[in-house]
Amino acid sequence: MTSYSFLICGINMLGSATLDAMFWFYFVNAILLIIHEIDSAYWKEWELFKLRGEITGFLIIHFPLIGAILFGLVAITQWYVVGIVFSYILCVGGLFAFTIHTYFLKKGKEEFNSPISIAILIAILVVSVIQLALTFLVIFV
Repeated sequence: MTSYSFLICGINMLGSATLDAMFWFYFVNAILLIIHEIDSAYWKEWELFKLRGEITGFLIIHFPLIGAILFGLVAITQWYVVGIVFSYILCVGGLFAFTIHTYFLKKGKEEFNSPISIAILIAILVVSVIQLALTFLVIFV
């Protein structure tokens, strides 16, 4: 047993299918968001958000972000409450990415206007909504 004292007890009452689905949607959403961040480097997202440090600062920010995404995936597999929290955070991050980039596209910004960039953002929206529903079920059902 690990040192985490917030192990979820009784989560099996939901059935492994709900947990498995939440894991796989988290996994797919994590991949989509990481691919989006790779796309963000191509579009120089630091200029869009007026971030300091250009590519260096942008990359440094992504060390803890990707670490947190991967930690959340591990936490879900270990049935820790913090995994559910990270699932919500990832969903919100996905919804934010879709919303903010849709806003910028509607304002005429040229970043993220390629068909693959748009497809990734739409996929993030769909997967985030489904993952959010599954995460809700894990907690409240």
